[in-house]
Amino acid sequence: MTALTLSTSSAAALRADAVVVGVAKGAKGPVVAVGAEAVDKAFGGKLAAVLETLGATGAEGEVTKLPAASGLKAPVVLAVGLGEVPAKGDGYDAETLRRAAGAAARALSGSKKGAFALPIEDLADATAVAEGALLGAYTYDKSNGNGGNAKDKNKKNNGPLAEVALVGGKPRDKAYKAAVERATALVAEVNRARDLINTPSNLLNPAVFAAEAVAAAKEHGLKTEVLDEKALKKGGYGGILGVGQGSEAPPRLVRIAYTHPKAEKTLALVGKGITYDSGGISLKPAGHNETMKCDMSGAAAVFAAVVTAAKLGLRVNLTGWLALAENMPSGSATRPGDVLSMYGGKTVEVLNTDAEGRLVLADAITRAGEEKPDAIVDVATLTGAMVLALGNRTFGIMTNDEAFRTTLHEVAGEVGEPSWPMPLPDHLRKGIDSPVADLANMGERMGGGLVAGIFLKEFVADGITWGHLDIAGPAFNESGPFGYTPKGGTGAAVRTLVRLAERTADGDLG
Repeated sequence: MTALTLSTSSAAALRADAVVVGVAKGAKGPVVAVGAEAVDKAFGGKLAAVLETLGATGAEGEVTKLPAASGLKAPVVLAVGLGEVPAKGDGYDAETLRRAAGAAARALSGSKKGAFALPIEDLADATAVAEGALLGAYTYDKSNGNGGNAKDKNKKNNGPLAEVALVGGKPRDKAYKAAVERATALVAEVNRARDLINTPSNLLNPAVFAAEAVAAAKEHGLKTEVLDEKALKKGGYGGILGVGQGSEAPPRLVRIAYTHPKAEKTLALVGKGITYDSGGISLKPAGHNETMKCDMSGAAAVFAAVVTAAKLGLRVNLTGWLALAENMPSGSATRPGDVLSMYGGKTVEVLNTDAEGRLVLADAITRAGEEKPDAIVDVATLTGAMVLALGNRTFGIMTNDEAFRTTLHEVAGEVGEPSWPMPLPDHLRKGIDSPVADLANMGERMGGGLVAGIFLKEFVADGITWGHLDIAGPAFNESGPFGYTPKGGTGAAVRTLVRLAERTADGDLG
C-alpha cells in the first residue's frame, strides 16, 4: 500500500516525482490555492497565468501537468482543480480536498513519490488530504488473480503511487501522527474490500471468502466462527441454504468479532455476501450478469469495518456477520414458488429467486439479534430499484428508528459518502403477505427498494435499533474513475461503518 508521510519541507525543496498544488476557479480565471506559495514563487508569481494558458480553469477534479520551473526539486508540477474559490474566511470542505487529493494520486500512478502541497490549514484538512490521496492511489493487481496492491512487473506505470508526502503536515504533533495512522489503517481496509469485490467469482466463492476472514482474524486477534453447509442445515438457516443450494460452492455464515474490555456498547454489522448472483432460476437478463461478482460488497464492507475497528482499538464491541452464498440455477436450486423455513422459524414464499439477498440477510439478522446488540446495521447491494431512485453514487438508508436514521445519514456525510434517508411506508407491508407462508420475498414492483427494507424489518427482534444501507448504486463503479473512487469495487460504506463505530465508542450512537 502507498506510504504516507508528513513533511515540514517547503514544496519547492522536497524531492519527488511531482509536486501537487491546488488551483481554484476564480471570477477572472484560475487562482492558485493556499499551500502552493513556494511553487508559485518559482514561476515568478505567474503559475495561475501559465495554467490558464494550458487550458486549466480550476474546475473540481481537473488535472493539469506541466514542467517544473527552476528552483523546484520536483521535475513536474501537477495542478488539481478544487472548484469555486471559497468565500473570504472559509476554507475548502473536507470532501473537496479528499477528491482533489484522490484525483492527483490517480494521475501519479506508477510514480515513486508525490509531494502534496494542497491547502492544509488545520488537522481536518490534513486528514482529508491524507485519506483522499491514499484512497485515490489504489490499483487492483490483475496479475495474481486474487487482487492486491502490488505492481505488475510485466507492465509499466500500473502500480499505485508509492509514497505521499503531505507538505504542511506536523510530524512531531501527536494529533497529526494519529490522523496519519488512522487514515493508513482505514484505507488499507477499504482497499481490502475493493480487492475482494474485484476478485473474479471463480476465485472467490463462499468458502474462500470465509477463509480470508479467518486469516485476518488470526492476524488481528479477532474471534471467528464459520458455519458450513452442515452446520447451517443443523441450525435451520433456510434462507442462506435456500439461496446457495443451486451451486456447487456451498454457502457459509461467518461471525467475526472484535471486543474491547472497556466497551459499553455493541454494534452488529450484517453483510450480504453473494459471491456471484446469476439470479438463480429467475435468471437475470443478458447484460446484467457481467458484474455480479460485486454482489458481496456488503459483506466485504462489514469485514473491513470490523478489522479497522481492531486496528484502531476502538472502545466498542463490533460483531460482523457475513452471509455468504452463490446464487446459481441448477436441478437443485430453489424454484419460484418454493417455501423456505428461515432461521428463527418464519416461513418465506420465494416468488423471485433473484431477490435472494434479503433471504440470506434475514437469517443473519435474526441470528445477530439473539446476542442483543445495541444496534444492527445491515449493508447490501440489495435492489436495482435503489439505483433507479438515487443513482450510482448514493446509497439509501432505512431504519426502524428516526433518530438512528438521522445518525446514519450524518455519519455518512461526515466521511464523504453520499446517502439519502428513505421511508418504510406501512401500506407496502401488505404486498409481502403470502397465502402459503408467513411472508413472500417480493411485493409491489413500485418502491421495490423500500419493500426490501420492509421485508428485512420483519426479522429484527423487538427492542433492537436497526438500520439498512442499500449500496447497490455506489458499490461498483462501471464508469471511469473520479476523485478518489476507482473503477470497479469502491469499498462503499466501509468509512461510514467505521465512523459509526467511532461515534458509538464516544457514546453517540443516536
